[in-house]
Parts: sequence; C-alpha cells; structure tokens
Amino acid sequence: MAKRGDSTMATVIFFHSVYGLRALENEAVERVQAAGHRAFAPDLYEGLIARSIEEGFEFKDEIGWPTICERAEWALAGLPASTVLAGFSMGAGVVASLWPKRQKTAGILFLHGIATIADNARKGLPLQLHLADPDPFEPAEEVATWRQAVDRSGISADIFTYPGGGHLYTDASLPDYDAKAADLTWKRVISFLDMIDASA
Repeated sequence: MAKRGDSTMATVIFFHSVYGLRALENEAVERVQAAGHRAFAPDLYEGLIARSIEEGFEFKDEIGWPTICERAEWALAGLPASTVLAGFSMGAGVVASLWPKRQKTAGILFLHGIATIADNARKGLPLQLHLADPDPFEPAEEVATWRQAVDRSGISADIFTYPGGGHLYTDASLPDYDAKAADLTWKRVISFLDMIDASA
C-alpha cells in the first residue's frame, strides 16, 4: 500500500447495489486501499444477498428505503466530514440521500447510476459519474436532464460513458461485465481519489 499523508489520503465509503454487499464492493475497497486511501463498504441489507436483480428489488422493498438510508447514515458515524460518498447503482441513490447533510464531503462518486444533485451542493465539488452507454436503467433523456442539473449546480463533474457493457459492467460475476471498461473505470476512480483534497 502506498503511503500518504493525511492531506492526500482520501476516505471513501462505497454503498452497494440492489444486490446487496458482494465481491464487487469488497474488491472496490481493496483496490482503493491498495492505492493508499481509506475505504469502507457497509452492508445496508444486514447479510441479505440477492441471487437476481428481481430478488434484490424485493429485499430493497422489504427493508424499506428510509431504513436503508438510515443504516447508511449510521455507517458514516465517526468517519471524517470530508469522506467521499460513492455508490454503485442503487447506492448512488443512497449517496443522494446523504449528500445534503454532508456539506464537507470531498467528492461524490456515482458508479452505474445517476442520482439527484443536492440543492446545497458546494460550488466546485468534484464528482465523477461512470455509466454504461446505453444503460437500461438510465434512459438517455434522463441522463441528459441530469447533465443539465449538473451544469446549473456549479459542481465540477467528469462524466464517463462506456459503450458495449451492461448496467453493472464492473461486476465480473454478471453477464454485464466488460473487462476493458471496468479497468478504465477503476483507473479513473483512483486518479479522482488521488486528486481529492482530504484536508477539509
């Protein structure tokens, strides 16, 4: 693991997809830690892991969105105010629920999903989006509207799209997987975290 000073070591929390906490999120933590940053991935389903996306949505509905977001807030307790908020697909929505309360976050990272831009988003706040193109869960018109909201917000956003892969194209356990796109995504994510000012 690379050694970094406190001002260059980002802390990032990854919120899982609708499937639950799986290898995808755990491997993300390992990648980020290997690059010299701190990383965490809480289990918002408390042990439930879906075998299909349909079952994942059933778990989400059974647990309830307010409970999922409350668990995410608990997971942040004790972490720095500057902690980067990152979410895989459904996890992007979790990030959106927390963002308005985390004004000192050093960055926002959306993987495989767009989500609401906080009304009180800090001007110049770094954000990265990584999205399949096309993405069956993110229609082109919704992405276009989201881009307009980003432009109005004044945040500093880098938007990357990846043709050819499925929705969760970084997940090697799914047919969605695209190794080339996944590798490029993680290179860009690490570069993003390397540039984060964690001293806030």
